[in-house]
Amino acid sequence: ETLDILELYRQLSEDYLAVPVFTGIKTESEKFAGADKTYCIEAMMGDKRALQAGTSHNLGQNFAKAFDVTFQTKDNKEEMVWATSWGVSTRLVGAVILTHGDQKGLRLPPRIAPIQVVIVPISKNDKQAMEIKNYIEPIISELEEKNIRIYQDWADRSPGYKFNEWEMKGVPLRIEVGLRDIENANIVVARRDSNEKIILSNENAVNQIIDLLEEIQKGLFDQAKKFRDENTHIISSYDELKQIIEEGGFVRCGWDGTDETEAKVKEETKATIRCIPMDENPNELLCVYSGKPAKHEVIYAKAY
Repeated sequence: ETLDILELYRQLSEDYLAVPVFTGIKTESEKFAGADKTYCIEAMMGDKRALQAGTSHNLGQNFAKAFDVTFQTKDNKEEMVWATSWGVSTRLVGAVILTHGDQKGLRLPPRIAPIQVVIVPISKNDKQAMEIKNYIEPIISELEEKNIRIYQDWADRSPGYKFNEWEMKGVPLRIEVGLRDIENANIVVARRDSNEKIILSNENAVNQIIDLLEEIQKGLFDQAKKFRDENTHIISSYDELKQIIEEGGFVRCGWDGTDETEAKVKEETKATIRCIPMDENPNELLCVYSGKPAKHEVIYAKAY
């Protein structure tokens, strides 16, 4: 169950929030107090620091013994329960902001965006507004039928003001429609992820918008993963570790498995072992601090 929940967290983070994570197990000093084992997902934020994005704890029978929590077995015997504890919190909101945000504000992955498409009509009077409304109504209806979350911004403000506001709020796609677009039988779509503007034919707009939302979702994940991978360094010397931790980034290296080494590195660099990754390969590695044969391959980083 502990590992099932960990996998659900990974799916949530990567498939919905577009935040790539390392899955792994915490060291004895970093695990949840009282747990047999603590598993985690660790993400890299835009400043190259680590965020413990979620944890799943195998409590064994420790808490059951402490609080005398028992259950009746199939053969009517009484035993201490085996327990797990897991939870993610509002820190995932921070993860989305710190992973995808840019100088203009938020960039929300389409799968979690409250508004996936915002429509900004460009009109000078009520007559033009009515023409635009009639023109875009079929597109809106079809998108809503396909469960796309849409907002129409008819507020009495300039288009430029609206553009800035919706960019800051991170809406994945903005549709701009004016009289010229009606004449040309198209719409203008602005992507929040790349700030690119695309002209779509009115006839095939709905399918292209749906495709664009999927493209943005994948693109945000790929961009975040590329950033993380470029700033994750495989090293073999303690000097390298100190330099990378100072500049920012993740370090993969050997660890001799002792509390003393872990404590010394933390004291000297302020970096902690974020996890022993599931795909670790300590074979032939030496501990980056002691030089002894590595018991584990670990990920070091400064964390929030």
